[in-house]
Amino acid sequence: MQKQPTIRDVAQAAGVSVAVVSRVLNPGSGPVAALTRSKVSDAMETLGYHPRTAARELKHGPPTTLGLLLADVSNPFFAHLADLVVQEAHSRGIQVLLMTTQEDDRLESERLATLIERRVSGIIATPTGNNLEIWKKLQDLGTGVVFVDRSIPEMPEVDVVSINNVESARSATALMAAHGHRRIAIISGPATSTTGRDRVAGYQEALREAGLAEDRTLIRSAAFRGTSGGDAVTALLNLQDRPTALVVANTAQVTAVLRRLAHAGISIPDELSVVVFEDSPWTELMTPPLTIIRQPIDMLARHSVQLALSNANGTTTGKPTTVRVDAELVERSSVVAPKTA
Repeated sequence: MQKQPTIRDVAQAAGVSVAVVSRVLNPGSGPVAALTRSKVSDAMETLGYHPRTAARELKHGPPTTLGLLLADVSNPFFAHLADLVVQEAHSRGIQVLLMTTQEDDRLESERLATLIERRVSGIIATPTGNNLEIWKKLQDLGTGVVFVDRSIPEMPEVDVVSINNVESARSATALMAAHGHRRIAIISGPATSTTGRDRVAGYQEALREAGLAEDRTLIRSAAFRGTSGGDAVTALLNLQDRPTALVVANTAQVTAVLRRLAHAGISIPDELSVVVFEDSPWTELMTPPLTIIRQPIDMLARHSVQLALSNANGTTTGKPTTVRVDAELVERSSVVAPKTA
């Protein structure tokens, strides 16, 4: 990580004293000529210096606030994650400033700017996958960032905490194959997201292990917001050679998919075996109870907070940390052998 600039660096670049830089940073603390103020401002811009850095230099103490930037708190997965991150942080005496991007690049940029201004000690985030410039600016400012659930491949130096998405999708697909299914479909997240790509990769790996040919018409992606999962499952049902099994690997679209299946009169598991990435209590109360991939959200929260605080305290090794926790396949009654193998 690039060493964050200090007040002394700014003073040297502007050709002024540290006291002058301090007066520029604290209006009303003393007179500064307009030309000198301009030189200091230009030096700050060139060096990527931000007032929050001054706050750190003037206040030597433990981190007090973490920023939590999540994609969509209407998604039960993220709502649960937010609750557990707050609990974990609170147990350590840390406050959490929660914001949501609603899967919007523009909102993400605005929220990040706000977190910078609020001088948070670190940021835990599920990135949209864009806004590389502002994410890198955060690093230049010395703000520790931890990506949770998703990551940005162009930023391998950032700590990442996620479930083992490849293995979780592989195990769900392998279960279908073990029951004799040969037409196995998957509805995953957008191919632009690491979560979506990794889960499709796990699905493909399971097909190869089972000796099944890959049919691209059985692989569908759906946005994380809205109800496009319903359209994806309708497209699958309209295929001439329908799937007999379905892995819903997009948590945000589980209810949309199940609703569309119900409206289409599809019987689970008689006509379609189903595994969903979801762990809400209602999955066990359905008829039949759904086979699920249970994601250890508590572990995601714990590791994310630990890494964020390590970054803020300066106790990291300096090398990026990637933590992948295993999800659990919970077998219930929504997967059976197809009627025609």
